Amino acid sequence: MEQDNGSFYQIIFKKLRKNTLGVLSFSVIVLAAVISIFSYLFATDKTEDANRQDLTIAYAPIGYKQLTIEIPLPNYSDKINFSDYLFGEKINSEQISISSYKTEGDFIIYTPYLGDGISGEPITINSSAWTKYGIKKDEIEKKFIFTKTYLLGTDSYGRDFYSRLIIGTRISFLIGFIAVFISLLVGITLGALAGYYKGKTDNFIMWIINVVWSIPTLLLVIAITLAIGKGFWQIFIAVGLTMWVEVARVVRGQFLSYREKEFVEAAKALGFSDARIIFNQILPNVVAPIIVISAANFASAILIESGLSFLGIGAQPPTPSWGNIIKEHYNHIILGKQHLAILPGLAIMLLVLGFNIFGNVLRDIMDIKN
Repeated sequence: MEQDNGSFYQIIFKKLRKNTLGVLSFSVIVLAAVISIFSYLFATDKTEDANRQDLTIAYAPIGYKQLTIEIPLPNYSDKINFSDYLFGEKINSEQISISSYKTEGDFIIYTPYLGDGISGEPITINSSAWTKYGIKKDEIEKKFIFTKTYLLGTDSYGRDFYSRLIIGTRISFLIGFIAVFISLLVGITLGALAGYYKGKTDNFIMWIINVVWSIPTLLLVIAITLAIGKGFWQIFIAVGLTMWVEVARVVRGQFLSYREKEFVEAAKALGFSDARIIFNQILPNVVAPIIVISAANFASAILIESGLSFLGIGAQPPTPSWGNIIKEHYNHIILGKQHLAILPGLAIMLLVLGFNIFGNVLRDIMDIKN
């Protein structure tokens, strides 16, 4: 008899709420999802990829504060579009680290900071540099000269490390989401066809599965990446095309079992089409194990992307990802800047651990024997 999926998942949800580890791991996943979507709301550097550089304050320590003057560029605009909240703002101003400043009539005289406690020669700039963009003179000192705080210091290019770390969440989370989606699309389709039709169809699909299964995942991802190119979307596709095998094997096994059930035989007797039987009758009953394996694949995808970015094949600079942040700073572990490599590593560990625990909890809850 076909199960009542509505009541089944209500029971699963109630059990999940009573499981402390399940709630904690789910909270980590939800937090990562929120941060990945609204990265630029949480980031202090809201420019694209948090790529505003200032080499004079490179390797600044955690909690570093620096007096800064902001000078508009020709493309300056104080209007913020909705897309800026999702994809970051274009750099439309120059932020200069300064040691001190003073105003004299229509002029602002500032002393640039050159790093290591060294100051340069005073520079005089006319207030028209701001007023020609519609900025009032009395707003210059209030809004465009300020003390900027770097919560986690800066990296080797003087970029806000906290913002880079936050925006890097998007790559790691999206790689899991899109790779799992691709793996489900391919795995469910091939697994369902193999399990339902059996015979030559099953033999052919199982041959493909065994061939792909025999190739190490990382080598296969690298081969696909080299074939379709390096980049943001290419790595999503490459990882997704290597993770469908486990899904296909599980779905195939479930379909081999369910195709012999009475409700499937009844559907055939009533003249239902194969597509209707596959998608409406059998597939809803095999969703539970698919959800469990998807959680594990999510964690695997994050690790694979981090490894590829570390090797320089994943997301390309200046786009931040936890993997390429570690690549840029792993040698600083012995140079007194350990947090530049340790913090993204901890972020990867926390998110992967969250998905693994959540998958294990779901497996235990959905186990019919329990």
